[in-house]
Order: sequence, then C-alpha cells, then structure tokens
Amino acid sequence: MTIPDHFADSREAVLKARELLRRAHAVIFDFDGLLVDTEYAIYSSWERVFASCGHPLPLDLFNQCLGSGYTHWNPGEHLEKLTGRTFDWETVNSRRQEEIVRDLEHAGLLPGAGELIRNLGEAGTPMGVASSSSHRWVDGWLNRLGIMPYFQTVVCRDDGLPVKPDPALFLKAAENLGKSPSGCLVLEDSQNGTTAAHRAGMPVISVPNRVTEQADFSLATSIIRSLTELL
Repeated sequence: MTIPDHFADSREAVLKARELLRRAHAVIFDFDGLLVDTEYAIYSSWERVFASCGHPLPLDLFNQCLGSGYTHWNPGEHLEKLTGRTFDWETVNSRRQEEIVRDLEHAGLLPGAGELIRNLGEAGTPMGVASSSSHRWVDGWLNRLGIMPYFQTVVCRDDGLPVKPDPALFLKAAENLGKSPSGCLVLEDSQNGTTAAHRAGMPVISVPNRVTEQADFSLATSIIRSLTELL
C-alpha cells in the first residue's frame, strides 16, 4: 500500500499520536478499514458492477460513502443515473455479498490492531467500537476474531442513530463508556468517520488505507500510516 507524502509518518506525527493515546480516558475504534481490510473487498465488488456497465468507479468518488453506509452517497443510485437504467438490486447485492465473503475468507486483523487492543485491555483502558455498518456485520467479525470481550460497547447503525459524518455514533459510545467526549480518543480510517469524531469534540487519529488514502483528513488531530505506529 502506498501512502501519499502528506500522510508520511513523521516522527512528530507519531509522537503526537502516541501522546494522544497515552492521555485518552477511553478509545473508540471504527471497524471497517481500520481493524479489518473489509473496505477494499466492498469497493472491488462495486467496481466490478460498474465495469460490467462500461463505467469506472474512481476511489475518490467511492470515498463519499465510506463510513456512512450509503446514506450520503449511494453507488447504486449513481450507477442508475450514469446508465439511465434500473437494476434488480436484490440480485446484484446478493451476488456482491457472496463476492465480499469470498474475498474476505482469510482476512484477519490489520497490522498492529490485535496487539494494540490487547495492550489497552491489559492497561484497563475502556474501549468501544462505533460503526456505520450493522451489528450483524461488526459483531460477527469481532466474535470471529476473538476480540469482542475487549470492548465494553459496540454502537452500530441499527441502534437507531444517524450514521457518520453525524457524531451520534461516537457520542453514544462515549456515553456507554461513561466518559466525556473530549476524553475519548477515536481511531478512524475514513473522511466521514474523521469528520464525525471532530464534530463529537473528540481527538481523532486517522489511519488511511489503500481505499481511503486520497480522502481529506484535514480534520484529524494526527495522521499515521498504521496502527503499528502506536505500539
């Protein structure tokens, strides 16, 4: 994965991120693209749908929906506008889901994630997950990876809250952890998630991945290449 120069892990950025982590009263993790590289499989599934219709799907365009669960930009609606066609989305999305499951069959935690979570757990730091995905998706992965017991709360879109970039998911996670928003450190990989954390009044460390590396992270408190930088 190549990260542009403006995301370079300068010594100053890494030290700042580590200090944010040291001072945090609680840590709230995003899920997709931060703990597991799910976003590339999801993007690839959509890219194949667009390609079958003769259209590209640039990453900078797709980034509009990352972290927001298609609420603020829907690739399916965009494709219908591009083609002037309607699609049987139940069938298309069923096929996409099969492809995503296939591509993620052997997926595990991204570098640094497991060790960071274990270290925080051993230190007694309260942790939560706030995701615009569903509980079925997020809880399923957390249980599959054996890390669910580390988290005191998991807040998802089907808890009836607005998704990112609205701050509601993060604010609910902080409430569930019994911590003030300013005392909660957020770890994010998307622009929508970073914006949501900023709006929640929480310091946020952004960790761009191969799907989100072109996004705007100007609202991040610090930007690092990988969770390994925090170890």
